[in-house]
Amino acid sequence: MTLDIYVPRDERFSHLKLSDLLLNDLEAIVQIVKPELEDMCSGNGNEFDSFDDALKLYDGGVKLSGGPTLDNLWKNNPLDIINLKYPLPEVIRESRTAWRTDEEFAREMLAGLNPVIISLLQEFPPRSKLNAKVYGNQDSSISEEHIRHFLKGLTVAEAIKSNKLFILDHHDTVIPYLRRINDNTTSKTYATRTILYLQNDDTLKPMAIELSLPHPGGDQFDQKEGSLEEIIWQLAKAYVAVNDSVSHELITHFLHTHAVIEPFVIATNRQLSLIHPIYKLLHPHFRDTMSINAIARQILINGGGVVELAFYPAKYSMEFSSSLYKDWNFTEQALPQDLKKRGMAVPHPESKHGLRLLIKDYPYAIDGLDIWSVIRNWVSDYTSLYYKTDEAIRSDTELQMWWKELVEVGHGDKRDEPWWPKMENREELIESCTTMIWIASALHAATNFGQYTYSGYMPNRPTNSRRFMPVEGTAEFEELRENPDRAFMRTITAKLQTLLVISLIEVLSMHSSDEVYLGQRDTAEWTVDLAAAAAFERFGKALAEVEERIVERNREEKLRNRHGPVKIPYTLLFPSSGAGMTGKGIPNSITI
Repeated sequence: MTLDIYVPRDERFSHLKLSDLLLNDLEAIVQIVKPELEDMCSGNGNEFDSFDDALKLYDGGVKLSGGPTLDNLWKNNPLDIINLKYPLPEVIRESRTAWRTDEEFAREMLAGLNPVIISLLQEFPPRSKLNAKVYGNQDSSISEEHIRHFLKGLTVAEAIKSNKLFILDHHDTVIPYLRRINDNTTSKTYATRTILYLQNDDTLKPMAIELSLPHPGGDQFDQKEGSLEEIIWQLAKAYVAVNDSVSHELITHFLHTHAVIEPFVIATNRQLSLIHPIYKLLHPHFRDTMSINAIARQILINGGGVVELAFYPAKYSMEFSSSLYKDWNFTEQALPQDLKKRGMAVPHPESKHGLRLLIKDYPYAIDGLDIWSVIRNWVSDYTSLYYKTDEAIRSDTELQMWWKELVEVGHGDKRDEPWWPKMENREELIESCTTMIWIASALHAATNFGQYTYSGYMPNRPTNSRRFMPVEGTAEFEELRENPDRAFMRTITAKLQTLLVISLIEVLSMHSSDEVYLGQRDTAEWTVDLAAAAAFERFGKALAEVEERIVERNREEKLRNRHGPVKIPYTLLFPSSGAGMTGKGIPNSITI
């Protein structure tokens, strides 16, 4: 195995510190650490017996046999080679148990790693969009009786009308693959739906979790309600977290940022000259992306790679991820459109950003809309310098060839979709460029740089489940009743996979010392146009003002979703950062 992978010369890593660190770290994890851990975790050594057992990873580390090969390959690495020492993840820094609360479980849907899935529940019971002739009746069997006692005297119809009900839906995406996964891998898991109630303090209360399995006679459902035994409820939440972890890594993070942006990189380099104003606008947001994607294809998402080993779809991981590209819509990647599609916001011309959030304390959306607006203003100011009329857009041959290649070749599977902008006016150019920059910078940052914060402690966001919910009368059920912590740990991700994942995400959560952040350029000579330089300076100042507002919001104690029981301030959309694992900072591009 080698990481000397072909990438066009001008797309290779341009900053040595990141490339050396990244290549050495990833090469060491896959070539040296992985075999060492496999040997160490063989047999009965691949289980955590308790939460305290898992916590030993951060108190004492993991001792490897070491040796000259290990030392030579990973020299100058910040990690200790002989003894892998993991920093304590923030999610358990203030409290070792707060992550288990219902409030934190729900809060991470709004301010955690995957805040782009939760949506407004607009019909009850939830309905499936899957073809009933293929998958049977997949509509939810959650009834009003299951959740009535949470609704504070409201009927379900009244709660829906009042925008009080929300859903984290990992059902229709999972069901088409669930039989193959459960039958042909070591994973044993469910499709899930989680119904939540919006309380008066803007926190969400999980009311019911539905676990779904396919079977020859149709579909089998099992509701796990908050009034049931606490240990059953905790295990039900773990199945939800497993689905959300896989959704985050394979769809939100990889597919919707790393994968979809690469055709934009290629088309921009092939069709726009170096002096073209749109090339100058977009090029900083494509830096190093092809290099990091090439590395990922070689050692992370490849057959037999870390993703297949650690995440429950296993050998179906990339098929699962790429199949969901069918649902990707470029225009809906714009943050305002995404929020409206999920029912999390409604148009409101008199409100800031022209939207009213249905959950006022939604950290990702609040900070994200500020960032989106600043990016859009910058793109509008910049493009207006070069395109005074819509006709100037239509008559720009390079621009039109760029857009044609992007739509018809780069995203060729989507070439006939009616939602593509026609690139015939300034509004379409501004919105499209803003969306590209948003994907490459803020969306990726929001879903990447908090990985160790929340997933560095695997019980909080497990990547796999290896047992079904135990049935009363079985040995597994007795174990759950007598030793719930051990049963929990033996249901979720095993030790080897845990160690590999946290070793990996520690590297992927770090900023290099020469990272270039949103509002910055790696050279002051990027333009000789004084008006463009002045607009860019305004862009930087506007981002600094956003930072100040984020700091102020995080000081407001009444905004409970910005810290939660785990007491982690929401900084994943804080524009600037220093080097290392900071849990903040928006790089210009997908560099890691």
